[in-house]
Amino acid sequence: MLRLMTLADFVLKIVVYMSTTARTKPISDRDMIDFMRRESSCTVGELVDFAGVTATAVRQRLRRLMEQDMVVRKVERIGRGRPTHRYSLSPTGIRSGGDNFSDLARVLWDELRSIEDPDVRQKLLKRLAGRMGDIYRDEIEGTTILERMNSLVAIMKRRDVPFEVQVSQDEGQLPVLKALACPYPDLAEQDRAICSLEKMMFSEVLGDQMRLSTCRLDGTNGCTFELNQATTASA
Repeated sequence: MLRLMTLADFVLKIVVYMSTTARTKPISDRDMIDFMRRESSCTVGELVDFAGVTATAVRQRLRRLMEQDMVVRKVERIGRGRPTHRYSLSPTGIRSGGDNFSDLARVLWDELRSIEDPDVRQKLLKRLAGRMGDIYRDEIEGTTILERMNSLVAIMKRRDVPFEVQVSQDEGQLPVLKALACPYPDLAEQDRAICSLEKMMFSEVLGDQMRLSTCRLDGTNGCTFELNQATTASA
């Protein structure tokens, strides 16, 4: 009987240890963000109950999320008692919930491709290029084409789209804009017209007519865009 009780105690300790270990397993930032998404707002105590960690660990994670502009803190006062801090998702945190833009883009692009009238389709492409150009145009800085290209590269870098400007040492050669990765890889594989849209958009943004000189779909290591008509002086 003594041995049986000892074995039972041992098994109980193992169960308690395993449940405690599982409960104190560190949660991820995504876990905490999803919890706040469900609860709208919560206190440190509520997050402690959810995560099964100490209040100090929760506050450290909240501090990091606030520094990343994912979470905001508000003071809630009820009566004369000590104010309570409640945490909720910021607009940035709310937008982090999902990203199905690529699916939407594919659907919209398929609809555009289905337009049979080439003139109507081309007009829509130009309108899209103009609207996309509006997004970047105000951020472009510089008076020369080289300065504007470098400014565009910086803008694309902030959007995690790698571009670079290639400058030839030969006198009279104008700079070339090169895409090191395609911003629309899925769409480009289906229809090369997306390259035309990108070319038109760059023309809108840079203020000079551009042409697609090489394309990765032809086996090159990246797409390059050159000035179609410009003077050496403008560079």
